[in-house]
Amino acid sequence: MIATLLAATLALASSQAPVSVAGRGGPQVNLPFPAGDVQTYNIIQWDPNQLPRIYERSDQLPLTDEELTRLSQAGFEPAQIVKMIEERRCACDASADGLIRLKKAGVDKDVLAAVSRHGLAPNRALNLLVTLDFTGESRTAREAFLYFFVDDGDITRVFTANIPELLRRRNSHETTVDRSDILVARTVRRVQLAGQVPLRTYGKHHVLVVASASPTLTHPSQLTAQELSRSQRYTFDYPRASLQNVCRLTAGYRRDAVLAWKWNFEGSRFECEWN
Repeated sequence: MIATLLAATLALASSQAPVSVAGRGGPQVNLPFPAGDVQTYNIIQWDPNQLPRIYERSDQLPLTDEELTRLSQAGFEPAQIVKMIEERRCACDASADGLIRLKKAGVDKDVLAAVSRHGLAPNRALNLLVTLDFTGESRTAREAFLYFFVDDGDITRVFTANIPELLRRRNSHETTVDRSDILVARTVRRVQLAGQVPLRTYGKHHVLVVASASPTLTHPSQLTAQELSRSQRYTFDYPRASLQNVCRLTAGYRRDAVLAWKWNFEGSRFECEWN
């Protein structure tokens, strides 16, 4: 399943108490990011050769806890369900608590044993692929830093890229496409960065993407009102187990119409793929 969410709404629900932000010069906005600890990652230091592995999709996806419960309650023989698990694997919660929940739901002990043997390993980290597209022939970005924030329980994870520093070097995963025609010449410089991010909590997470001139942001509450108004918000559901575990963030920059030597941040796209 591919979950793609574009330009989500300003108000996002969260299991954590939201932070009220005045946005340095604007009205208060509730953001679903905890006010506790932060962890910061400089993504331009990521090894671009560590691109996430691409899996072949199957028409028969792994079974889930809910599907095992439904099959058991529908009267399928334990041997039949075990064979399904052996053939398709199981994106199940094979922890002690997970197995107890399945047992209470009426799942047979042989099926529980198969879940324990063939269940997919629990997700411990998120593979993240970041693609930055720079359209036009400019030299630097108006807002020198790209940030994206991810909530993770009581932690806010902060990812940052120094765009001028990134553009001054030649990156391993970098391509240039010249889409020229008679009337319009358009060159796109594409840089890809990939890394693995630990996530402690399963379920719903929030992402905020924003460009800023500040090099020292550690929380969305430090954004200005203008930066908040231009930020983009996404959500994704982080499963306990899955065949693959890849999220992709694409951010676009375009040459400024007035200051031709600078790029403007135009927006982003975010999607995750689990199976």
